[in-house]
Amino acid sequence: MKPYTTNKINRIKKAIDKALESGAQPIAAFDADGTLWDMDMGENFFHYQIKNKLLPDLPTDPLNYFQIKCEKNNADAFLWLVQINKNRTLDEIKKWAREAFDAHEPIPLFAGVKEIVTHLQKLNVKIFIVTASMKWAVEPAAELLGIPSDAIIGVTTIIKNGVLTSEPEGHMTWQEGKAIRLLDKIAPHAPFFCAGNTMGDLALLETATHIRLANCALPLGHAAYPSEQKLIEVAKSRNWFYHSF
Repeated sequence: MKPYTTNKINRIKKAIDKALESGAQPIAAFDADGTLWDMDMGENFFHYQIKNKLLPDLPTDPLNYFQIKCEKNNADAFLWLVQINKNRTLDEIKKWAREAFDAHEPIPLFAGVKEIVTHLQKLNVKIFIVTASMKWAVEPAAELLGIPSDAIIGVTTIIKNGVLTSEPEGHMTWQEGKAIRLLDKIAPHAPFFCAGNTMGDLALLETATHIRLANCALPLGHAAYPSEQKLIEVAKSRNWFYHSF
C-alpha cells in the first residue's frame, strides 16, 4: 500500500490553512469506511453478529442474502443491516458494536488521513462523519480520532422507548442523501472540506466550498473498485486532491 507522501500531506495542510485564513466555515466532513479506515465498520458489525449468533431470525445464508440486496440496491441493503436489529435495545446494539470493534483491533486507520484530521482539529474545525454504515457501529472507531457520536451521521432507524424499530430515520446516508443529511445538520452553513472514496460520496464532496479529497484504497476485484477509480477520474478532472494506495 502506497502511503501519502510528506509533500502531499503538506499541500493539503497548506490548502486547509489558506481556506480558513480566507474565512472558510470551519466545518469538515468525512465518509467513514474506505476513507478514514481500511475496512467496513457496518459489515464488520454484521459479521460479528453472525459469528456470535446474536440474531436468530436471519436468512439461512445471511452474507449471500446481503450481497444480493447490494446488487439490487445498495441503499436498501445498508438499511437492512440496521433493520434486522428491530426490537433490540439501543444499549444492546452499542454493547455489541463495542465488542465487534474490540474483536477487530487494531483498526486500520489511514495514517495520512488521520494526520489531516488531527491538523483540522488543531485549527478548531468541527469534523463530521457521514456514513452509509449503521451509525452505532461506527462510533467506537470514531473515538480513535476524537470524533464524538453526535458528529456521526449514519444509517439509523427510529427508536421508541430505547428500542430500535424498522422505520428509517431521515434520508438514507447514501449518494445525495449524504449531502442532504449533512447540510440539514449544519444549516445554514456548508463544509469547507470533504473527503470520500467512491462515487457514493460524490454528492458529499460537492458540498465542500474549498477542498475535496478522494482517498482510494480498494484492491482490484473488490465490488466498489470501479466506483473508486471513477471518483479518482472525477477528482483529476476537477483538480481535487486525491490519493490512490
